Amino acid sequence: MRHLARITSLGMAAALFSTMAIAQTFTGDAPTILLYPKGTVASLGVPESRVKQQTGNTLIFNVSEPTLELFRPASGKANGMAVIVAPGGGFVGLGYEAGGTAVARQLAQRGVTALVLKYRTIESDADPMRLPEVHMKEMERLMARAKSGIPVEMPPFVGEPHAVEDGARAMAIVRQRASEWGVDPRRVGFIGFSAGAYLAADLAIGDKASRPDFVALLYGGLRTPVPADASPAFIAAAVDDEFQPNDAIQLFAAWRRAGVPAELHIYERGGHGFDLEPKGTTSDHWFGELIWWMQSRGLMGASTIPGR
Repeated sequence: MRHLARITSLGMAAALFSTMAIAQTFTGDAPTILLYPKGTVASLGVPESRVKQQTGNTLIFNVSEPTLELFRPASGKANGMAVIVAPGGGFVGLGYEAGGTAVARQLAQRGVTALVLKYRTIESDADPMRLPEVHMKEMERLMARAKSGIPVEMPPFVGEPHAVEDGARAMAIVRQRASEWGVDPRRVGFIGFSAGAYLAADLAIGDKASRPDFVALLYGGLRTPVPADASPAFIAAAVDDEFQPNDAIQLFAAWRRAGVPAELHIYERGGHGFDLEPKGTTSDHWFGELIWWMQSRGLMGASTIPGR
């Protein structure tokens, strides 16, 4: 089950930009914002479902109604920066807690206005033991590529285009509501994990209107071509990532060739899917290093660098 969960992490593995009324609901203390008015995007025709893993992580399947869940800093603590967090899940499901809300809460504690993106997925059985056939074929291609290095860049995943639309829409919403949330619209970043990192990379090199001001690509995959004005990137992965052993280096090289600022962290151990849960490896420190990188770029105002 642990191996399956790691596979699921990666490989469960244009938007409406006009100003419009944005519906808002509330789940607990965190407001949840609909990306589109109801009925705007086509439904998968099956209900959204959630599976709670033994690790405590929540997997969300069959997402037809994408949302942003907002985590705001305590009163007087905001530093003016916003970050959208995109969980992994291979565009089949979303590892919503480990690669989403847990990270958002940590960012909010450090003065960052954080938003977790629940983006659309492809239709599935809602059971992590029974993944869609199209996804299993994508995983076979990914594993073959990990051994052979061919193709250099993975073809787009079936669910990737809708996810990119949702990411672009999320960027538009955050910038539209920046003054309301006390955010500088020129300091809106995007952190992606695994499949979410593919999404972040797509945005970083895509349409200028929806391009983040910076991105963090955590154990994600190569996306090109990289323009000279792509988003600055923080890139992190582990040597023992069995799914994408070379992509972090390839991403860094592509950013460097384009002359775009980038920082690369390759950890000796960590596998695919390291998050905030300590594992006793150097990859445990990725979050602190990301904070240092963001502060060194002047993104976090005068806030101090917190210890991990």
